[in-house]
Amino acid sequence: MTGRYDAVIIGGGHNGLVCAFYLARAGLSVRVLERRDVVGGAAVTEEFHPGFRNSVASYTVSLLQPKVIADMGLVKRGYRVIERPISNFLPQEDGGYLKLAGGLERTQAEFRKFSNADAEALPAYYDMLDGVADLLRDMALKTPPNAGGGWSALIDAAMQGRRFAKMGLAQQRDVLDLFTKSARDFLNGWFDSEAVKAAFGFDAVVGNYASPDTPGSAYVLLHHVFGEVNGKKGAWGHSIGGMGRITQLMADACREAGVEISLESPVAQVLVDGGMVAGVRLESGEEIAARRVIANAGPALLYNRLMDPADLPADFARRMKGYKAGSGTFRMNVALSDLPRFSALPEAGEHHRSGIILAPTLDYMDQSFVDARAYGWSKRPIVEMLIPSTVDDSLAPASQHVASLFCQQFAPVLPDGRRWDDPKEEQGAIDAIFDTIEHFAPGFRKTVLGYSALSPLGLERKLGLVGGDIMHGHMSLDQLWAARPVLGHGNYRGPVRGLYMCGAGAHPGGGVTGAPGHNCAHEVLRDGNSGRWPQAV
Repeated sequence: MTGRYDAVIIGGGHNGLVCAFYLARAGLSVRVLERRDVVGGAAVTEEFHPGFRNSVASYTVSLLQPKVIADMGLVKRGYRVIERPISNFLPQEDGGYLKLAGGLERTQAEFRKFSNADAEALPAYYDMLDGVADLLRDMALKTPPNAGGGWSALIDAAMQGRRFAKMGLAQQRDVLDLFTKSARDFLNGWFDSEAVKAAFGFDAVVGNYASPDTPGSAYVLLHHVFGEVNGKKGAWGHSIGGMGRITQLMADACREAGVEISLESPVAQVLVDGGMVAGVRLESGEEIAARRVIANAGPALLYNRLMDPADLPADFARRMKGYKAGSGTFRMNVALSDLPRFSALPEAGEHHRSGIILAPTLDYMDQSFVDARAYGWSKRPIVEMLIPSTVDDSLAPASQHVASLFCQQFAPVLPDGRRWDDPKEEQGAIDAIFDTIEHFAPGFRKTVLGYSALSPLGLERKLGLVGGDIMHGHMSLDQLWAARPVLGHGNYRGPVRGLYMCGAGAHPGGGVTGAPGHNCAHEVLRDGNSGRWPQAV
């Protein structure tokens, strides 16, 4: 074996970089192994058409932890986020539209176009959502109590449960509703208008291969609102330079701390000796010795492809075979000669700098999922469009634009033996996406200069996201908190001594948060300080 590191990290995505930074800052020798020729994982900015650049997979900012931003010194390195002037713009089938506008009063005015009652209910809804989101914010940078961990786990559970216990009964009911109900059932308890329910319900299907009628989908809605931008809770924004700018700044911080980053170094297997990790073997055949192996790869990739089943406890291996992964996502970047002209609001305006949601009702979203289950995708998929070039002129030539298309629902595995690597299947999906946009913005196709497309299989092959799952696994109740990825290993430690998990397959889950990387590093260092593992050299 070559080298002898305190920690080797599999995958140079943002969580891997965050974990590496904290470990190196504490004095450990750390090496990050990235399979691609660029660091950043799903948060990378690349040219996809001559003169046009954009984020490859992740595409918008809110959930990145302020503590991580501060500790890594990202702002002084050049981190800059432009907040959306309004959150979302939803064209409707009848030619109308709804904006989640900037501020409570503007949004209430928008809601009154559809329902006075919904406008009046909005302040209480926001207060409820913010109160429960504060619970998530409080838990995001804390390690979940580990089932089977004895008294220490019970104490951790009691400590983390204190905030919930201090809530009033009404708030406790809200928490229960959001963690267990479908998005539709939850929103039906607050609003009457289908457009209003769609505006909030969209968050429940982002990166979630499910219907808004699926029990538990309300939690995914909540997961997408516990972030902040520039100190403003729940806001979303665009990273100047694309999402890849964030990970490049993180890589700079890592290198300054002493992290060794190796590109084009795909890991083939985690090596285990005597019940403890010994290091990794690269696809090149090189073996690298390490006291700890930390996986930024998702659980489905780590345990089902990078480890010998004989090195895993039988029950754990069986459960990992059943681990649910596949977010139903199809991701596109499109080079445009001009801004799209929406029938509902054709002229250029603030809606072009928002999240443009092409899914006017919960019924529309449900049908998209039903079609995907039956046929592979819907003729009218759910499309979120962002046009970051409206605020970032580094992404496209003057007077031209880049559109990010984040699309749902697309089956991770196509039915009837069809395959995503068949060009006809991928083109069929692209046509369905473009047809959907054309329906709401006639003439869109004429403005398309070029595009890139990543099907669920494309996301897996390019970025290592099994099933194309941008969350590294379903965000369902059985795969959350202390049960992420499986009960008994929710504390970032794998079933082999010296093996850890720092990616989105650990608490608190998906999104560009940095929280799993931060928390995992804390646990690695705690193990070292407690003497459970050899001290760093």
